[in-house]
Amino acid sequence: MASKKPCKYGGKCYRKNPQHLRDYSHPNDLQTDDQEEENTKGKRKNVDIESEETDTKKMKGASSTQEEMENKEEDSGNSSDAAEDGTDDGDVGKDLPSPDDLRENIKQKYLMEMPEDFYQFWEFCKKLKKSNPENAMYSSLGWTLVGPFDILAGKHKSVTKNKKGRRPNFLLHYRYYYDPPEFMTVIKGDSEKQFHIGYFRDDPSEMPAFVGVNEAAVSCNIVPKGENLFGAAKNIIDEELKSKSTAPERKTKLEDFQNQLIEFAKSKNISLALQTPSMKQRNKKVVCKTFHGAGIVVPVDENEVGYRPVPETPADLKKMLKKIVESKTEEERDKNMDPIQEIVTLVQFANDECDYGEGLELGIDLFCYGGEVLHPMVEHLLPLAYQLLGRFEFKDIIESHLNHRSRKVNNELEV
Repeated sequence: MASKKPCKYGGKCYRKNPQHLRDYSHPNDLQTDDQEEENTKGKRKNVDIESEETDTKKMKGASSTQEEMENKEEDSGNSSDAAEDGTDDGDVGKDLPSPDDLRENIKQKYLMEMPEDFYQFWEFCKKLKKSNPENAMYSSLGWTLVGPFDILAGKHKSVTKNKKGRRPNFLLHYRYYYDPPEFMTVIKGDSEKQFHIGYFRDDPSEMPAFVGVNEAAVSCNIVPKGENLFGAAKNIIDEELKSKSTAPERKTKLEDFQNQLIEFAKSKNISLALQTPSMKQRNKKVVCKTFHGAGIVVPVDENEVGYRPVPETPADLKKMLKKIVESKTEEERDKNMDPIQEIVTLVQFANDECDYGEGLELGIDLFCYGGEVLHPMVEHLLPLAYQLLGRFEFKDIIESHLNHRSRKVNNELEV
């Protein structure tokens, strides 16, 4: 161990190449063979001591340990050994409360409050199909209300374990592969393209900035469609009505649905604009577009402290990531990782100087590019960025998502 050269990236090194780990030391390599031997001796000594204890002491110690474990589980929001007792890694609590107040119920499970148009849209769908509001749009649009709408529909009440044998993790409920923590799915459509509609918010303590669309089987792009669900639905339908490929019979269904939607929205004074004044105001605060195109907003003071750009163009960054993801060997990947490691080091400098936006930008870009080989860097960058920005709910979401990230649609309430 003493002959190893120190890796210049230290604890921020993400190389997994065995040869690199043999040749270079890292801060995590503090436990030498000698130390391991000492630990082994210590363990043997503990065993010897324990064998001399009375049965009473053993029982007392076991009881004490059990109490500590139970207290730790109750106090901890994230259980690392959750897989064994049926919960998710990265779960926020166990047996989440289900208060009678539906708004509070949703907040407990999804960590965020829903805007008023969310409840108004449920009211509209109940008007269309009282017995089954979540499917009120299916025959005309092929859309289904999902995510937090499932709480309004009462689908959570009888589910203690899902088809995976664990308690539902609502932070993963209808979270698609490219959904960043800022995006919460509430409507699903075409399964082939994995079309879904959701709220996008810059901060978990704020109401959504807009309603956007993503097709997870196609790309990571999040496209704003309006300030609320009514506006988004109307604008998406407008696009389809203008399309020459839309069949006449479908156009009739779309027009009929849209007329009912517009009438309801007008009765509630709900904006249907594609770009509202608040959305335009938000666009002025966007510090960078990121790979998903919706951009990020972070606090920047009068001295421009809060954000500095990633020192690579999006095109060049994608080329770097492509080389890493498509590397044929560990040695090749190790070499291709070098430029990204340099940027991660710069992010650390930026964090030290309170420019937290750079780490958020790079983390989001790596997440949006996709690829499990990039997850260790995302796991370092994004939770830290959200923590530094005070967006702790997003930190919980990204940690949970990376633990169970899948190309498949995740319905946590399936039994």
